[in-house]
Amino acid sequence: MTDSVAEQEFDVVIAGGGLVGASLAVALGATGKSILVVEPAAVDSASQPSYDERTVALTYSSRNIFTAIGVWSQIELAGAEPIRDIHISNKGHFGQAHLSAQHAGTSALGYVVPTRVIGHCLWEKIEQSENISTCCPATVATLLPGDDHCRVVVNNGKTSTSLESKLVVLADGGRSSLNQQVGLHRESHGYDHSAILCIVSVDRPHRGRAYERFTDQGPLALLPLGKPDQENGESMDRYAVVWTTGNEQLPARMELDDPGFISTLQLEFGDRAGNFSRPSARKAYPLNKSSLDNPVTGRVVAIGNAAHTVHPVAGQGFNLGLRDVAWLAEIIHDCAPQDIGAAAMMNRYTSARRDDTRMVEYFTHSLIEIFANQHQPLSLARNIGLKAIEYCPPAKRFLLKRTMGLASVGSRLALGLPLEI
Repeated sequence: MTDSVAEQEFDVVIAGGGLVGASLAVALGATGKSILVVEPAAVDSASQPSYDERTVALTYSSRNIFTAIGVWSQIELAGAEPIRDIHISNKGHFGQAHLSAQHAGTSALGYVVPTRVIGHCLWEKIEQSENISTCCPATVATLLPGDDHCRVVVNNGKTSTSLESKLVVLADGGRSSLNQQVGLHRESHGYDHSAILCIVSVDRPHRGRAYERFTDQGPLALLPLGKPDQENGESMDRYAVVWTTGNEQLPARMELDDPGFISTLQLEFGDRAGNFSRPSARKAYPLNKSSLDNPVTGRVVAIGNAAHTVHPVAGQGFNLGLRDVAWLAEIIHDCAPQDIGAAAMMNRYTSARRDDTRMVEYFTHSLIEIFANQHQPLSLARNIGLKAIEYCPPAKRFLLKRTMGLASVGSRLALGLPLEI
């Protein structure tokens, strides 16, 4: 790996070296293709999204992908807490359901991992690869698609370098400016809500149980975390909190001191998980869903949040982006002797990702629409629905297949298989 772009022609240029872009680079590392990753934030910078204090819930298919590209063992060792079961409830109503790894026939439903752990493991792998170059910190300033290549201008703040690539992958997030530059049209829908993220300690063992509690303002999720706090010789389990809050109520909740925040959170969630304490610093992120009419134009393809964002309910966003990575890596690997970035290859990717992306967008949006509506008949129906799921094993398996990323036709990587088989 080098931190220059002396080579003037690449097979693939990846604009964005966050979790999705870095995952694609690692997946392509074994193909022998020449790869360039252009990332605006230095890897060890506090602004690098791969190294902040957020957590992500990985589905079982995402574990398969990370296993197939050779980084899961490092991620698991560095801190991946298994989700053994999930308790779903509707605040103030009788509806609830319990989903277990036993229902899915797997060792875990998913895993909760700090994003900094994933980012570190991915970039460590990138640094070990001879055919992956990086330019970091730097940006793709200009992107000019052509018939047989793309002209890419990379700016590192001091100099600009012009180079060619057979394919350019946009993995620069939901606010991608390159989308507009190449004519990709994004449709967005704001939820008028934000997610408050933090970590809290709890006075009883979580035993790998996650919670999804639907409230009047939206879902409140608790995700089990490993590496418990150590203070005065006492070990306490922790949860990562994802608390959907209306934008009108957001300032008041964000201004609460630690005791006030814990008290409000406890009142909203109840004591099913135990008594909360020791909240970390809070961060808030606006919630929306968006998607591109088509993630492909010429020799440019958008993946991850650059192509689609979804509500965090059921924790599908990053996992959907990883399945983009898995399919794109497989199609690039299989395209020889065809030209990388040729129309046939790009059409295959579009076709492979269409149904899965639409299903996740519809599933997550429908959950919010159903549980946000307080109309009495619908409220009764959703509570009956939760009860029906609780007592109907086939319904549980149906739901788990979707939330675990196992419902759609899988790429080789999503099945845990290497690209070379």
